Parts: sequence; C-alpha cells; structure tokens
Amino acid sequence: MTTVVSPFSPTEDDITEFRKLHHRVGDAVESAVHGKRGVVDLVLVAMFAGGHVLLEDVPGTGKTTLARAVARSLGGQVRRVQFTPDLLPSDVTGTTVFDPRDGQVRFRPGPVFANVVLADEINRASAKTQSALLEVMEERTVTVDGTAHLVPDPFVVIATQNPVDLDGTYRLPEAQLDRFLVRTSLGYPDAEHEIEVLRPGGTAGRVADVPVVTTPGEVAALAERLAGLHVADLLLRYIRDLGVAIRNDPRVRLGASTRGLRSLVRCVQVYAAAQGRNYVVPSDVQRLAEAVLAHRTVLTRDAVLAGHTSASVVHDVLETVSPPQPDEG
Repeated sequence: MTTVVSPFSPTEDDITEFRKLHHRVGDAVESAVHGKRGVVDLVLVAMFAGGHVLLEDVPGTGKTTLARAVARSLGGQVRRVQFTPDLLPSDVTGTTVFDPRDGQVRFRPGPVFANVVLADEINRASAKTQSALLEVMEERTVTVDGTAHLVPDPFVVIATQNPVDLDGTYRLPEAQLDRFLVRTSLGYPDAEHEIEVLRPGGTAGRVADVPVVTTPGEVAALAERLAGLHVADLLLRYIRDLGVAIRNDPRVRLGASTRGLRSLVRCVQVYAAAQGRNYVVPSDVQRLAEAVLAHRTVLTRDAVLAGHTSASVVHDVLETVSPPQPDEG
C-alpha cells in the first residue's frame, strides 16, 4: 500500500506533544468525573476535532459535571446557559442595545461568545432558540442587524439533555442533531467507582479543584495541525462502505450523510494522534463509529416498533463490513 504524506501532516513532535496534552486534560477532568475515562476521551476527541458534543443521559449521572470539568481544564472563557421554554434566541446569541450615555447602538454579546459553552438541558428550549444556537455552532458567527460577529476560537458547545423526562421538552430534529459531532452518554459508574463517588471528602464533582492544564490557543493550534494527519485510501473506502451499508439497511429511513462520514474521518485522525500514531487503523474507525454515526441514522417506524436502535444498526454494520487488511492495496 502506497502512503502519500501531506506536506501539512503533523510531525512526530506534534503527535508526542498532543498525546501528552490529551492525557493531561483527561487526567484533570477525571479528577472530578471518576470511572468514565472512555467518555472523557471521546469528548476530548470531539473537542480537538473542532466539533460539538451532545451528552444524553438520565439526571444525576454527571453530565453537567463532565462539561464543566472539561471547560475548567481548558482555561479561556466559559459560559453556561440553562435552557428553559421561555429562553429567547437573543438570550443566547446577544442583541443590540441603545446606550443613552452617548446615543449609540451597540452589540451586547450573548453567552455563546466563549471558548466553551455549556448548553444545559438543550431540549427544554423552544425550537426557535435551539435553532439560534445550532446556527452559531455551524457558522461560528452571529449576525445581528446585518453585522457578523465571530465567536472565539476554539469554540465548543457541550450540550446535555435528558431522554427520559419528556414533559416540557422540544425534541431536537434529526437535521439539528447532525450539528453535533458526537453523541454519547455517561451511564452509572461501576461498583468500585460509585463507592468512591459516595465517599465523603472525595474529589468527585469538585469542579473548582480541576486544574487548568492548557490554553485555548494551544488547543486551536494543535487541532489545526492534526487536520493533516494521514488517512490511507483503504481506510477512507472502509468508512465510505460503512456509510453505504447503513444507508442500505432495510431498517434505516435515513443514513449518515457525506458530512457525517467526514466527521468520522476527522475524529479518527484525532483519536489516532491521542494513541501516539500519525496514521489511522481500522480499530480507530470501529471505536468511534457509533458515537459519530448513530445519531445521524434515522430508523423506519417499523424498526423502532420492533425494538431496534440506531446504535444497534451501526453495530451490526461493523460486524458485517470487513475492514481492510494490512496487505491490501
């Protein structure tokens, strides 16, 4: 197999530097979120890939703590928005206000003008307010009165929602779910870590004690370098084959788009670098496929009634589509 290396590929020093940074941030976050290193690493992959994260789980599992701990470890500007039915789009993005002191009309930035935005219980806001946030997530700008205002770089939205309590909520449409790079859940900790969380005087949940281990500038610079990490054509074909297999599955009404597959490519680049490699292997794709593609997969009504889930469809496709072998090419 011929390997073509991009002139913008990260160097070995870049990979080493990123791996150390990834571990530092992960260790810092895990000081407040015990026993969930896999989820923490997934959230960090999405962040360094330049995407946003949707944490979906029942109350009390640590969704908000995880989001706040990640934000704390990065330094920079952090804002939190508690979504409610009466929240207006301008409460999120900002608006123009009249200053009576000098008679000027000025733009007052909303909470989205931060490096990390925690959107708590996003599904409790109206569709109009959700759309305002999701537009900023995609465009990275806020346009008010014809003037575009750039949000900071990096810009990461970590949103939470409760999939069980549906009273007073507004479901995120599939097209808006696609704005999130990954969707994941924390779940309950195992026995050992739950006892550690219950122990008085422990560090679990103490976000204020999470150390700041990096800067927004360092995150943005390393993320830009990792975008050139090599992905072999065989791996690109494998990702494409997975996408086609999901779309052609009889249980699926709408499969992941090309943008969704590109998102998977971006994530596996970061994941490979976090493992200390400057190349991607099939297991990287298999590790991240569900988190990136499942929420972009819409099932037929019959499939839902039969008890199938989008995650199970992605899992089945991973079992049936053969990954490339090292001697192919």
